[in-house]
Amino acid sequence: MISISELSPKKRIFLTGTILLTSTGFACRALGFFYRIFLSRTIGAEGLGVYNMIHPIFGICFALCAGSIQTALSQHIASHIARGRSIFRTGIVISMTMSFVLAFLICRHAEFLAGAVLMEPRCAPFLPVMGISVPFAAFHACINGYYYGMQKSHVPAFSQVVEQIIRMAAVFLIAGCWISSGRTITVMLAAYGHLAGEAASAAFTLLCLYLFPPQTEVVSAGFLSAGTAAPLMALALPLMGNRLVLNLLCSAEAIWIPSRLQMSGLKNDQAFAVYGVLTGMALPFILFPSAITNSLAVLLLPSVAKDQAEGRKGSIAASMSLSLRYSLYMGILCIGIFTLFGEELGTSVFHDPDAGRFIRILAWLCPFLYLATTMGSILNGLGKTRTTFFQNTVSLLLRIGFVLFGIPWFGIIAYLWGMLISEILLALLHLWSLKKMISFTWNAWDMIVKPSLLLVISIGIFYFTDSLYPFAGFLPLFFETAMQILFLCFCYGGLLLVFHFARRGKDQAARCLKRSIEKSSTAFH
Repeated sequence: MISISELSPKKRIFLTGTILLTSTGFACRALGFFYRIFLSRTIGAEGLGVYNMIHPIFGICFALCAGSIQTALSQHIASHIARGRSIFRTGIVISMTMSFVLAFLICRHAEFLAGAVLMEPRCAPFLPVMGISVPFAAFHACINGYYYGMQKSHVPAFSQVVEQIIRMAAVFLIAGCWISSGRTITVMLAAYGHLAGEAASAAFTLLCLYLFPPQTEVVSAGFLSAGTAAPLMALALPLMGNRLVLNLLCSAEAIWIPSRLQMSGLKNDQAFAVYGVLTGMALPFILFPSAITNSLAVLLLPSVAKDQAEGRKGSIAASMSLSLRYSLYMGILCIGIFTLFGEELGTSVFHDPDAGRFIRILAWLCPFLYLATTMGSILNGLGKTRTTFFQNTVSLLLRIGFVLFGIPWFGIIAYLWGMLISEILLALLHLWSLKKMISFTWNAWDMIVKPSLLLVISIGIFYFTDSLYPFAGFLPLFFETAMQILFLCFCYGGLLLVFHFARRGKDQAARCLKRSIEKSSTAFH
């Protein structure tokens, strides 16, 4: 087995970065579950629904002043490492200027945005708090983009953990103070927590930038260079336009879901409760394993951009094959986990049977969701931002069609089916586009059939040994379910490793036989 020290420097950086981001991503999501459990039991499912309604405004602002510039910084710095610091300075000045303007507009027009845009006046008091968090989010997004471009992922990784810990600590502290003073806990608690988390992440990344800068400037430049701004914004503006349109569509979807649920026969509070269960309880479980694919996606973009700049198509093809294989491996495993244990997870964690039902239905989303994430990142790294924008738009429009025309007739189940069909379409479109550009290895038996069969065998082993569990009936339902999930993962991962090493040994034997035949043939001649 090859150790990390034997890998090439590029692969070693990529692997260690992925492991670090994945580890911190899992830690953040685990902490996030406790956070959501606390919120669900303090502000309730309806409160979660109202809180999630204000996120479209923040998402639009983040797309304009932070997310697009972070991606552009990551991609541009990876291709021009010698000018990394001057590119970063230019990006942060542009990003912070835009963020302060957007924060002012949100605070000034909160009532209008809540009533006319979100169509929910109850959101108005929370919007100024979200608006103040926009500059903090833009600041740490730019610093993270700088580190990603330099292929140093430790600071962005740990900033996620710091953000989650401070958010939880702030919320617990505020809730304790409000309870002791007899004040009613409202959705404002979650809004304050969001602001505290963004501010903490900004402070942490600033401290790290001062103490552990990614590099010393090689090519001197002023604080803000026009020669740096033009190519950076050439990358950022298409991303900005793409993300703005996509966030507007996502916002429209989020705004329309509660109103369409009311058209299906639910009352206002029931509609927001269903929306809160879906977005605040069921989806976090489905997205929990995506810590791995999100880490891959974040690191793939600068890596692929650098490979393209250096003309290494073989390296890009290898990255694509690797991402495709492990996205499918993980997605197929998650189908088994969430279909088998979805109801137990929803009931044990959130005490809501609807959450478990949603988890089981959304389980089939996993392989396509993870594929779309990694393949979309590779497309962006190759500079095909227009392609990803068009394909994401098509997928979102299809999902919105289910919201507008399906929910009034079939309820929330229509939206769940719309999510599944749109993600399948998006993943297939990304793969089709990449196949036209880069010739990469694709084996349906190895990537789909084999892991599916191994999952079935693992489930069989699980049911066969179910009565042998020493902890059955003695632990709380959640911990018992967690142990069962770990056992299933152990069986599945172990079988994959066995087949991997068996195939590797067979390939090595075939290569040795081929070399011996070639030597014999040479000696004979």
